[in-house]
Amino acid sequence: MIETPRLILRRWREADAEPFFAMGQDVEVMRYLGPPMSRADCAATVVRQNALADSYGSCFWAIERRADGAFIGFCGIKQGPEGTPIAGQPEIGWRLAREAWGQGYAREAAQASLDHGWSTQDWPEVAAITVPANTQSWGLMIRLGMTRDPDGDFDHPVLAPGDPLRRHLTYRIAR
Repeated sequence: MIETPRLILRRWREADAEPFFAMGQDVEVMRYLGPPMSRADCAATVVRQNALADSYGSCFWAIERRADGAFIGFCGIKQGPEGTPIAGQPEIGWRLAREAWGQGYAREAAQASLDHGWSTQDWPEVAAITVPANTQSWGLMIRLGMTRDPDGDFDHPVLAPGDPLRRHLTYRIAR
């Protein structure tokens, strides 16, 4: 568990699947991420992220708001996706429910995730990926001190040619 003044980053609970599903149905939340997620996809994410925490020591942790205990999204570090230039490397990522946007939660959670990763793992660097149109996401990457790695930009292999979300930018931060 990682604690900040306003947030708790923790293992996923079965109860997180339903608010995660609701978040995954929000067109604005999913705008740069792909199609809406099914309930089965959300339940599988809960299981998969906890398995990553067990095997890797880190995952995209569930974010709980301390003030009211609400699930507001996820943030953390996991292994980068297979078939990409960051496969197997530490990848930081986040996704928040729309009602949590604009309050600094993503930055708070991401900085806490990096700090925790640096103190518990021997990673030489951490990567992050996003689509070019997601200015909020790559803007946060820059605010975290990450720098763009143009040589690491790629077309995501799970997306079809012509898909507007296929092109991905890569950012990195060294220990």
